[in-house]
Order: sequence, then structure tokens, then C-alpha cells
Amino acid sequence: MFQIKTICCIGAGYVGGPTCSVIASMCPEITVTVVDVNESRIKAWNSDTLPIYEVTTNIFTLKQNLFFSTDIDSAIKEADLVFISVNTPTKTYGMGKGRAADLKFIEACARRIVEMSDGYKIVTEKSTVPVRAAESIRRIFDANTKPSLNLQVLSNPEFLAEGTAVKDLKDPDRVLIGGDETPEGQRAISALSAVYEHWVPKSRIITTNTWSSELSKLAANAFLAQRISSINSISALCESTGADVEEVARAIGMDQRIGSKFLKASVGFGGSCFQKDVLNLVYLCEALNLPEVASYWQQVIDMNEYQRKRFACRIIDCLFNTVTGKKIALLGFSFKKDTGDTRESSSIYISKYLMDEGAKLHIYDPKVLKEQIIQDLSQPSISGDNPERVSDLVTVTSDPYEACESAHALVICTEWDMFKDLDYEKIYHKMLKPAFIFDGRRVLDHLHPQLQNFGFQIETIGKKVTTRIPFTPSGGVPRINEPPIKKSKA
Repeated sequence: MFQIKTICCIGAGYVGGPTCSVIASMCPEITVTVVDVNESRIKAWNSDTLPIYEVTTNIFTLKQNLFFSTDIDSAIKEADLVFISVNTPTKTYGMGKGRAADLKFIEACARRIVEMSDGYKIVTEKSTVPVRAAESIRRIFDANTKPSLNLQVLSNPEFLAEGTAVKDLKDPDRVLIGGDETPEGQRAISALSAVYEHWVPKSRIITTNTWSSELSKLAANAFLAQRISSINSISALCESTGADVEEVARAIGMDQRIGSKFLKASVGFGGSCFQKDVLNLVYLCEALNLPEVASYWQQVIDMNEYQRKRFACRIIDCLFNTVTGKKIALLGFSFKKDTGDTRESSSIYISKYLMDEGAKLHIYDPKVLKEQIIQDLSQPSISGDNPERVSDLVTVTSDPYEACESAHALVICTEWDMFKDLDYEKIYHKMLKPAFIFDGRRVLDHLHPQLQNFGFQIETIGKKVTTRIPFTPSGGVPRINEPPIKKSKA
């Protein structure tokens, strides 16, 4: 069996960095080098302040066999195994815009690998990719092959949850490896499996063909996103009937056929994978002429967007159908607690809808940098052709009490544990009256009686907490203002 002694990982992001850190820790005899074109990212990995929060909190110590470098070519030449762990964002242009995965970085990696390689190497997809992406990589290899070159392509998708990445890597539910059903393909699968067997029981290592491995990753994220959208749809029903979505979730979650995980109603799912992978699945179904299947999975995305808009509309409705010029404290900007990642965070979209109505947002997050918040809110899909509005409407603070001072409302968008322990009596006295709390993550359920005694008006997801201050908007149900459509010049 071929023995892997050196590993190169192209991409030092949320997958490559933690994955290779754990491999180096568990396999001291293997030299692991993580490479990236982003010099600042590599410098961060080589510094005392690691770029990924959850790795830092796990008190990770860089090992003697783990290196971070920008010398991509040398790392490829010396490696027995090359992980491709680069970004595969949703396309923002051309065919498949808004749904298909953009594979330009995958293709660039494949061309660089075949150019720099000689002898036998195993090339492994780590990035989330469409089904049959490995076949595209293999075609590039075959078209640029050399007499002495033998490249085997595997699929080894990650199943990490941000915030618990190191734990998920050290104690995974399963490790999935897909490859060719040829003797050479099986040899490559065995070599990679041997690396994981240093700490993962063999019974948890699943081997499949390449296509099954690729589709399993998309399907897993689609199923998880579907559960969140399902419980969020029930939360809307609960608010209209007087039921409590937490009680409903507990009742159905005790059914062993369903289980309790991912039944937490909220303002919607975010992160780098769920939306991207579901959209990728939708595009794949459309491309394979399966419109009914595509429509089914599109509803998962539509429900997520509906939940965000619905929550923003409740804020506007409760604040007497106008938030123009009103200060609103937004607590939490990362897409979930215990991570600094803001990709596809619901906070971004809640902020967009409130900015569209002219609200003055004061944003606090314990881990997300001010520059990241401003960048996220200034992107064209959020601010259109008016990114200047961010400087007028958004203030990022380093103190949650400062964010809430003189605010009309407090909006919780991320379930950081610290938000449970704030001095809400102090906050109430500094807010304008009536003072509203909009809990988009159900983190304050245990405090509702106390908060009501202070005088707060409470609105939360999937439950009627208290009667609102009587007010009937003259225009009926409030709707988010959409930006005007530009007329094309004749």
C-alpha cells in the first residue's frame, strides 16, 4: 500500500486550516503544509492570533510538522497527497448565476497541480463541489499528462460545523472517501484511509464511488437546511395560533424517527455552505431536467428568505409602521455563535431591510471586526448602487450597552451566550419608551417575566409573548420597500 508521508493543502480557510491542523496533530510522522495565495492569511496562521476563532478557543498549538506558506509550487512538488480546499462560491455572473458553483479556483488548482507534479500523487477534493467535478479535474490531468505522471483523484468532503470544527475533526460521525472503482482508485482510497485511521475507527470511514461522495455532501447540507426551514415555517403558524414553536419542536423531536437536532426556529440559517449547496443542488436538478426536484429544494431557500423578511416586517410593524431615523440596536452579526464568520448571516439581511426603511443601526458583535461588518453591508446585493448609505445609517460599537442607549428597539440576531447575561434593567432605563426586544434566536425565553416586569415589550420567533401596544397600520400588512427598478436607456 502506498504510504502518505507529505501532505499539501491548497487553501488556508475554514476547511483547510483546521483540517490540516488536526491531521498534523494526530499524525506526527506526516509533514503537512498549508498554502494560500493570500499572504495576510498565511501571516495570521503563523502569528499568535490565529485567523479562525474556534481553532483559537481550542487552545491549538502549532506542531513541528505543520507549516503555512505562500510557496504553492514547492509544496505541490514535495507532496504525496494534495488537498484542494479552495472557495467554491455561487456564481454571480453568466450561466447559472445565483445558483451554480463557480469552479474557477478548482480549475486553476488542477492546472497548477498537473504542471508542478511528477511521479505518483493523490489529489483530493475537500471543497464542496458539484457532482462530477472530480471528472472535470481528471480530464484536465489527462489532457496535460506526462510519461512519468500518475495522478489519482479522490473526493473527501468535510462535514464540519463552524464553532465546533476541531471537535468535529477529532471525533467525526463519519469520514467519507470517494474514488474510482479501479485497482488504482482503490489503492488511493486505502492510502488516504490509512491517514484517518490514526484516530478514526475504521467503522466510521465510508468508501464510495466519486459521484456518490460528491452528492452526499450536497444532500447532507440540503437535508439540514430543510429541517431549519421546516421548523421556521411552523414558527409562523405558531405566532398566528398561540402555539409555542419550542414546545412543538420538543414534542416532535422526541420521536426517534425525527430526532431533535436542527429543530431550532430562528431568523434563518446562514454560513458558507447551506444556501450555496442547496442552490447548487437546485441548479444540478435543472440541468438534469428534473424541474419538480429543483422546485422542491428551491422552497428551502425561499422559506429562509421569507423568515428573514417576516422578522424585519414585525420590527417595523411594532415600531408604529416606521423605523425611519430610529435608532435600533442589533446584537450579533456572525451567522451563529462561537464563530467570527459572517457569510450569508441573517444579520446582513435584517440590516438590509431595516436600512431600506431608513433605520439607524448600532451593531455589536463580540467577535466580528468592524471592517467586516461594513464590508458585508456595502456589497452591491445589500446596498445596491448606494454603498454610502452604510456610513450614514450604520454605527459599529464595541459595547452592547452603548449600542442600546437611546434605542427604540433591541434586536438579537446571533445566539451568543453573553446576551443571556446582560443587565437588561440597566438597558431598559437607557432606552426610549416603549422599549422593544426582538429576540430572533430565542435566547431570552427564561427571562420573559423579568423583562416584562422591567417594562419591555417582547417579540420573539414562534410564540406570542405579550399583547402589542394597540396599533393598526393604515396600509395593512407592512411590506419591505424594494429598490426602484432602473429603466434602461433607449
